[in-house]
Amino acid sequence: MNILVIGGGGREHAVIKSLKKNSTVGKIWCLPGNGGIARDAECFPVKATDVEGIVSFAAEKRPDFAVVTPDDPLCLGLVDRLEALGIPCFGPRKNAAIIEGSKVFSKQLMQKYHIPTAAAHTFTDPASALAYLKTCGYPAVVKADGLALGKGAVIVNDFAEAEKTVEDMMVTKIFGESGSRVLVEEYLSGPEVSVLTFTDGKTVVPMVSSMDHKRALDGDEGLNTGGMGTVAPNPYYTPEIADVCMKTIFLPTIEAMNREGRTFQGCLYFGLMLTKDGPKVIEYNCRFGDPETQVVLPLLESDLLTVMQACRAGTLTADMVRFSQGSACCVVLASEGYPKKYQTGYEITLPETGEGEEIYVAGAKLDGGRLLTAGGRVLGAVATAPTLEKAVKRAYALAGRIHFENAYKRSDIGKRALDALNG
Repeated sequence: MNILVIGGGGREHAVIKSLKKNSTVGKIWCLPGNGGIARDAECFPVKATDVEGIVSFAAEKRPDFAVVTPDDPLCLGLVDRLEALGIPCFGPRKNAAIIEGSKVFSKQLMQKYHIPTAAAHTFTDPASALAYLKTCGYPAVVKADGLALGKGAVIVNDFAEAEKTVEDMMVTKIFGESGSRVLVEEYLSGPEVSVLTFTDGKTVVPMVSSMDHKRALDGDEGLNTGGMGTVAPNPYYTPEIADVCMKTIFLPTIEAMNREGRTFQGCLYFGLMLTKDGPKVIEYNCRFGDPETQVVLPLLESDLLTVMQACRAGTLTADMVRFSQGSACCVVLASEGYPKKYQTGYEITLPETGEGEEIYVAGAKLDGGRLLTAGGRVLGAVATAPTLEKAVKRAYALAGRIHFENAYKRSDIGKRALDALNG
């Protein structure tokens, strides 16, 4: 069986390595891939947003199955186009991917179907947004409606910050048309939890929970990034809370999408806040999270391709998905200066990995056989172990064996989770 994977980051590398465990998998093509992924798949320089280019490639190669992982091509309708060619896909169609593509849509969906979330107001012009922000309580959250590379939600602590954020989004348009509409949301507090789920549009099977570390610096200081590391499972996500989420959030969301004629099949990501009033949805993603995928998939004991095919076929059952009872930690090695200005082009030296160790490459390119840095987040050092404490130690030990000039990593990935476990 030949498979086409769309995307070029650490998440896609994790997906590809998991897919390769299936003995029926033959060739894997990855568009565009990266220098590290090229060791596990055949990469072609077709951007994930180049729908026409991907469709042409697929029409020529005729893969047996396709996995569309990034948000942009999903929201652009790539699954619809590939399915029209007769290529079955893992990933939602365009009309379902809107659950991430429009924060206004997802908020209105939750309000309509009484799914717990933060109170919010939608604005289509800066003056109205600013008039409201003069009267609301702080802190508040201002969100761009559309996709914004994970940076479209800004916590504002006073009107001055709110005014600048609205101007950036709606006037300067730093996120393009994604900022044409904004949401102003109630600020929620509590532990955050990421839960990825498999769904065939009827059945919802949660994956192991995880905890992301978005800030660039230790102690959750500094600028927001795409993620500096993750651990799984998240100790705040107890079986009792998981049961509440299934009944009040996960199943109601799938049912709401069905009622709207937008059946969702694929991976639906729930970003949750565990507030004093119970779990509430911060955001939906229509795909695997990055870098959450890098700690979730190493703990998956079931065959990933079989589960993905069941999601597409509408035959998913809870007993098809099994995770180990262990823990996983991902430590991201980034280029010094990320997420602002950074330099690239440094050679990466990778060690041999042992059992329970993985290196997922995100921002690297091949140059004459050498692997060179080519992005802000360069790679993730991942380790699994029976306990979270051991997984964290193993991940940092693996990260210490990886070398490139200008490398930077946080030194406290997993600390919050370990503190929670140790009470």
